Amino acid sequence: MTFEELVNINCFSDDESKKAEAAEILEKNYCCEINCTEIAPSVRFAHHARGCTIVAAKVCENAVIFQNVTIGSNMKYNKNTQDWENIGNPIIGRNVVVADGAKILGPIVIGDNSVVGVGAIITKDIPANSVAYGVNKFKPKDEDFDLIFNENMIKPERIIEANKRIIAIFEKEQN
Repeated sequence: MTFEELVNINCFSDDESKKAEAAEILEKNYCCEINCTEIAPSVRFAHHARGCTIVAAKVCENAVIFQNVTIGSNMKYNKNTQDWENIGNPIIGRNVVVADGAKILGPIVIGDNSVVGVGAIITKDIPANSVAYGVNKFKPKDEDFDLIFNENMIKPERIIEANKRIIAIFEKEQN
């Protein structure tokens, strides 16, 4: 089965045994756990979601999640009150891009059309149309640019050409 078929079964099958089997294969073959209360069928996972743990309240339409992303809880047990606090998992809004290694934790909302940058650690709500970065930092998204992902993805040959130019400059400076 392909990665996409496994995700489809894991997230949308009514057969609990098939869901469990697909989840096990995703974990074994891709080091990936996807366990959401709600997830839209249009959500995409770059690089087969390698190394991802996605435990969200909801992942909305057209979200794109890259590798090594963690989406989950950051609840804590209060020994004084003998009760759990900060209960719940994130909601990832429509058209959100979550970049490599980002961590999104707690009962928070990442607003529509936002980008969560590489390695970001986010534990607070992020407004729509923002770029989240660092630890709980964000700024307005420049609507003239798509960061990290666009339907019209760059051809690998163009990246290889750029890399060769960079290597040539590097090697010239080394001499």
